[in-house]
Amino acid sequence: MSMFLATVPCASPSEPAATLSVPASSTSSSADEDIRDIRGPRNFAPGWIIAALVAFLAVLASAVYFYWRWRRKRRTRILLPHELALQRLEGIRVLMRPSHAREFSTAVSDIVRNYIEQRFEVAITRRTTEEFLRDLIDFPVASLAPHQSVLSEFLQHCDLVKFAAMSLASQSMESLHNSAHMFVLATVKTYEVPSVRAARDSLPIS
Repeated sequence: MSMFLATVPCASPSEPAATLSVPASSTSSSADEDIRDIRGPRNFAPGWIIAALVAFLAVLASAVYFYWRWRRKRRTRILLPHELALQRLEGIRVLMRPSHAREFSTAVSDIVRNYIEQRFEVAITRRTTEEFLRDLIDFPVASLAPHQSVLSEFLQHCDLVKFAAMSLASQSMESLHNSAHMFVLATVKTYEVPSVRAARDSLPIS
């Protein structure tokens, strides 16, 4: 019995060895699936924290709004009669020069007249000095009675400068200004300014 040996051709050293190839698509899809499966933890704030934060911001916004309104109301507060008169008296100091005697006398007289009308509710701004003083005698105002003579001298002095073109020296202007200032301080309501000093007569006009 004769035997035959099957010969299997062997690759020569110069021929490359056979290799198994894996489709690229299957490899990349597998890698993608592995990457997508690995995910970091997701942190979500509890609902009560968000609600508390919203409530805090709402309270803070309300506080800022009310503070703004308070500051605005404080800045726009209506001045009391004596505050307005004193403020205006300080504003007319720029007119205290002999060349502006008439303007100064008109301004200081108007300030006192407006103050009397607001403080004592006595009509005076549209009346002459003679009419006002006559009515003050016929219908005396208790709060004005102690200052009637000084007030009369003050208003008549201002009229002489306004209507008779009487000149005023710097010292006389200072005296008129002081008289108006002291009259306002002497007639301030005690409940408006608790620390106001006792009423004093105005300085004499020189």
